Amino acid sequence: MTTLIEVINHGPIRELRLARPPVNALDTELCRSLIAALNQAMADDVQGIVLSGSERIFTGGMDVPYLLRHGQDKHKLLDSWQAFFGAARTLAESRIPVAAALTGHSPAGGCVLALCCDYRVMARSVDPAKPYVIGLNEVQVGLVAPEGIQRLMRRVVGTHRAGVLLAGGQLVTAERALEIGLVDELANGADAVVAQAVAWLQAQLKLPRQPMLQTRAIARADLHDAMQPEHIQLERFVEAWYSADAQGALQALAARLGKN
Repeated sequence: MTTLIEVINHGPIRELRLARPPVNALDTELCRSLIAALNQAMADDVQGIVLSGSERIFTGGMDVPYLLRHGQDKHKLLDSWQAFFGAARTLAESRIPVAAALTGHSPAGGCVLALCCDYRVMARSVDPAKPYVIGLNEVQVGLVAPEGIQRLMRRVVGTHRAGVLLAGGQLVTAERALEIGLVDELANGADAVVAQAVAWLQAQLKLPRQPMLQTRAIARADLHDAMQPEHIQLERFVEAWYSADAQGALQALAARLGKN
C-alpha cells in the first residue's frame, strides 16, 4: 500500500510529510490520510506537529483533474470536498501547536491548510524567474472562496489586503508573503524549512504547558469558528462548481496541467 503521509518523529514533535507525487495534489484519499495521521498524532500524545511537503512544492492544492472526473456525480464531488475541509478543520481544531513547513509552492488548498496552522515557515525562492508562490487563487479557476476561508486570510493579513488578494485570485511570492504576514519566516531549502518549524515548536514546548495551550486556544477561537459548516456552506460551493464560469476555467486549468 502506498504511503501518502510520511511520519518522521523529532523527539516529542511529529512531522507529517505529504507524499503523493508529483505535486502532492489533494485528492480524497490524501485528505482522509491526513485526517487519520493528525488524529493518530493526538492519540500518541505527541506535543507538536509539523506539516511538510516535498522539495519545491508543499502541495499544488486540490487535484482538479481528479475532481473533474467525478463528472455530474454530486455525491462523489461533495465527498471529496468534505474530505478536504475535514482535513483543514482537523488542523484548525488541533489541541497542540502545528507548524506548516512550506517547502515550496503553496497555492489554493495548500494555502488553506497552512492558514489553519499556528505558524508558517516557507522556502525562499531558489530561481528568481520561478519564485515560490502562495495564496488563495480560487477566482482564477472560477471558484468563490467561502466566507470561512476568507476569514482565514483576513486574520493574518487584515481585512482590506485579504479582500484585494482574494478578489484578484492573487498568488504572492514567498518574500512578499513574509512582508504582509502571510508567512512568519523564510528558510533556504526544504530541510531548513522543516528545521525552523521544529525549532519554533521546540520553543513553544519550553513554555509552561497549560498556560501556553490555554492562551493558544483563546487566540485561535476565531480560526475554529471560521471552519464551522455554516461558514463554509459546502452544498452551495458544490452547486457553484457546476456553473458555466467555473467549468470553463476548471477545464482550461486541467488542460494546462495535462500539457505539463
